[in-house]
Amino acid sequence: MEIPLQAFPVSPFLVSFGAVALAEIGDKTQLLSLVLAAKFKKPWPICSGILVASLLSHAIAAELGAWLAHWMTPGVQRWLIGLSFLAVAAWALLPEKEEPVDTAPRRGHGVFAASVVAFFLAELGDRTQIATVVLGAHYQPLWQVIAGSTAGMLVANVPVVWLGARFASRLPLRATRLGAAVLFAALGLWILLR
Repeated sequence: MEIPLQAFPVSPFLVSFGAVALAEIGDKTQLLSLVLAAKFKKPWPICSGILVASLLSHAIAAELGAWLAHWMTPGVQRWLIGLSFLAVAAWALLPEKEEPVDTAPRRGHGVFAASVVAFFLAELGDRTQIATVVLGAHYQPLWQVIAGSTAGMLVANVPVVWLGARFASRLPLRATRLGAAVLFAALGLWILLR
């Protein structure tokens, strides 16, 4: 007996929020948040910059996912999305390598502009952005995917900006990477086996 998928409604906002928030723990953009906070010591413009950069980055990623899904048959979509979630699960287990990002404001641009640019560039091709592409390909309405993934980024990064190094040093990075991997693997298997 097959149980209809509608019997277990899943909010695209909540799935996107949880997946991205977990994947972001220990990510290079979270480290960038710490660097920006230490360098500029102005949490409001940094957090505002993170919001704008995350919104832009994840809107582009979700739209790309939806566009790709439009051109694929449902069978190909199911396999590609399921395998993509499993790949992101494996990727979540790998620790991030720090990559230097230039955070210096240029010619009169303030902390906000430096934060937007640095965060947007650091997010390009990042696992949370790839996860949002996959989420955008699978879930509708798209605005919930974008809002959920952006909220997940903020939940993971804003405390780092406000609480600084003391907060970051207390994070159980290995456990959170494992949690993110389990979540992505469960989503991938659920999609493949339904």
